[in-house]
Amino acid sequence: MRWSATLIPTLRDSPADAVTVSHRLMVRAGMIWQVGAGTYAYLPLGRRVLNKIVAIVREEMDRAGAIEVLMPVLWSEDIMERTGRLEAFAQDVFRFRDRHGRPHILAPTHEEVATGIVRHAVRSYRQLPVTIYQVHTKFRDELRPRFGVVRAREFIMKDAYSFSADRAGLDECYEVMREAYGRILGRCGLEGVFVEADPGAMGGEESHEFMVPAAIGTGSFARCGACGYAANVEVAAAPPVPAGAPAAGAPAAEQPELREVETPGMTTIEAVGRFLDVGPERMIKTLVYVADGKPVAALVRGDHEVSEAKLRRALGADALEMADASVIEEATGAPVGFAGPVGLEGVQIVADH
Repeated sequence: MRWSATLIPTLRDSPADAVTVSHRLMVRAGMIWQVGAGTYAYLPLGRRVLNKIVAIVREEMDRAGAIEVLMPVLWSEDIMERTGRLEAFAQDVFRFRDRHGRPHILAPTHEEVATGIVRHAVRSYRQLPVTIYQVHTKFRDELRPRFGVVRAREFIMKDAYSFSADRAGLDECYEVMREAYGRILGRCGLEGVFVEADPGAMGGEESHEFMVPAAIGTGSFARCGACGYAANVEVAAAPPVPAGAPAAGAPAAEQPELREVETPGMTTIEAVGRFLDVGPERMIKTLVYVADGKPVAALVRGDHEVSEAKLRRALGADALEMADASVIEEATGAPVGFAGPVGLEGVQIVADH
């Protein structure tokens, strides 16, 4: 390739909105060009790199016995409605109507179509197991696209779907894919940590993912150097606190008599803590959610945050979102910032002991 005969628009300075090293270097090297928020064009150099990555993925998927297909990204909305997942994906799905007024979506994932293909093509259990995969574009309406191509609204994904006749076959396919993913990351020069994960809207009893340690990213994991346990923080387990024992960072103290204290205008743990001269680790934070249409109060230590993935799983809920001001006031009788667990009735309470 001659430099003079191709398109490599290098830049001297980094774009103002590029906050990560990878984003800055890809733009400056002329590999990508930003079209809009979370959407990028891959220019010749970027496309060459992408093609090499895709080639590695295809080689390892073929080696694992998977069969490549290509599925459409344009769906009628009722395809996901029938499985109940349209609501689960909520605001992440791009939705629109065609010229005839029929509702459509741009696919965020392809389980429904993959299942339809196998339902149509497989007539006997003797044809199983079968795994199909594709390398194709996905669309998700990210609230905050960031880190360049790391978290975008339009992106290229390799997704594979395995179908087995029984649980033993499922476990076997799962292990084959785990090994294939490990080889892909290794060939790309990446350290992939195999961790327990939250299946989220994808569903399923078990889920694992490979996470690559990096200075930036969109997730975190916990890992034990002694036993090797590793899990995404959304599912990472912690040992229960023994009954009567103080939580970590919360020294045992004699509990004063319960009494009401006026805290006008103090709507945060920090403000109330300063007023009462009490550390946040000695306070309870009450957050109100709506789970499958019903209000739920989640209680955590004042210096902790609620893991919405763990809360959704504990409730067995398909949809979970923060309650708005009107729901909070109706459910608790208190305005935003003043709700608490004492005297709370008619609302399910989930507490992190």
